[in-house]
Amino acid sequence: MEQQNIEKKLTEKQGAVQQQQLRLPAGSRKAFYKMLAMVVLPISLQQLISSSLSLVDNLMIGSLGEAELAAVGLATQFYFIHWMMLFGFSSGCATFMSQFFGTRDWKNFRKVVGFVITVAFCAGVVFFLAATFVPEKIMGIFTDDAETIQLGVQYVKTGAFCFLCIAINVPFTTALRVTEQASLPLRISSIAFLGNTFLNYVLIFGNFGAPRMGVAGAAVATVCCRIIEVSLTLYVVFGRRNVIAAPLREFFGWSRPFVARIVRNCIPTTINESMWSVATAAYNAAYGHVGVTAFAAVQAGNTVLNLFTMAIYSLGDGMMILVGQQLGQRNYDKAYHMAKEIIKVGLVVGGCAGILLFALSGIIAGLFNFTQEGIDTLQKILMIYGAVMVVKLYNGIHVTGTLRAGGDTRFAMLSELGTMWLIGVPLVYFGALYLKLPVYLVVLMSVAEEAVKAVILTGRFLSKKWVRNVIRGIETMDEVM
Repeated sequence: MEQQNIEKKLTEKQGAVQQQQLRLPAGSRKAFYKMLAMVVLPISLQQLISSSLSLVDNLMIGSLGEAELAAVGLATQFYFIHWMMLFGFSSGCATFMSQFFGTRDWKNFRKVVGFVITVAFCAGVVFFLAATFVPEKIMGIFTDDAETIQLGVQYVKTGAFCFLCIAINVPFTTALRVTEQASLPLRISSIAFLGNTFLNYVLIFGNFGAPRMGVAGAAVATVCCRIIEVSLTLYVVFGRRNVIAAPLREFFGWSRPFVARIVRNCIPTTINESMWSVATAAYNAAYGHVGVTAFAAVQAGNTVLNLFTMAIYSLGDGMMILVGQQLGQRNYDKAYHMAKEIIKVGLVVGGCAGILLFALSGIIAGLFNFTQEGIDTLQKILMIYGAVMVVKLYNGIHVTGTLRAGGDTRFAMLSELGTMWLIGVPLVYFGALYLKLPVYLVVLMSVAEEAVKAVILTGRFLSKKWVRNVIRGIETMDEVM
């Protein structure tokens, strides 16, 4: 009995020591935060630049009038659906990229990249054809206002070529981030941002002798920006012989089991982001039926919100990369505790960002050339977004980071789409079309889903069911390919 007590105490002591080690001692924690910053900051800055690009576009187009801003806001919903589909698919594949990178299996890593490009380009062709030949029907989904449809068609049709550029750029950008080279996409986005801002100024307003193109000018500027972006990305990867680069044949030649394993993980993320974007478009369709001023305020509010959230969501990207590497090496306990540290950082950053947005809501609203009604509505929307920021970011980090790092994509899909379609969308339509509430109250109703989602995701995280290695068994598939 005494021997058993001694063994029990030793076991408990060893367990306590292991837990202390996993909680990251001071020196190790400092190194971890430094590593996190090296991965996250470039991604965060790139997301901030992308969000700033949308903000600049909205400020410039908004100066033309509320109708123009509403038209472009609704037109970009079609682009947004495509972007989120592509993001969902590449995010699901990034789980494999991250774990293959953790084991330095470059052969399978490149095959994953090639597979993403192939699927993304096929989808891009479908969207390109739709935008080119049926833009009126696309706009008719989101609004019944004739002027808004006419203006939106100009943007949808003129910007169609963007779909093909994005299909190539996003997979390589994902690969660069996963291989901890996020500073390269950051530089490329910075150049594209400056070029797009300048071209917007020239083409929207007809400066420097250029024709005044208005909404169509914004679309032309965006196309030019995307061409610059994809050209620089291809040069960085292949022209400068990046570690990702290889003969084209190494990006193809997948076996059926290889594709099946990847697709099984990617289907939930693709459905997740696609249906999430469709639900967001459904929200905007409801807001669009409230009125032009109301939708213009919502569009401006979402643009400002993205300026905060997209930059901070990079913590989710960082978690997927860093935690995914540990899971690829089968360091399960370390992966779990690393995720806990990143979530703590996310709560602090999200809380600070929410307070900042709430406090600056009046100043930000005044930047838009709206009527007084539009400015007041926008300020109220921004205050609501600031109040729920920390919960929204907490959920986003779990969905895009925690669960996807371990390939727990099906649960992520069910939790996000379930709360959005069963709670958020019905409430928005009930408030906007049945109760006919002011649009800021409808926005407040839409965020009810976030509270329920936070409870569900917290339970899943604590259960550790997401802590999995998804490449086990797939490492040897290159032998049969």
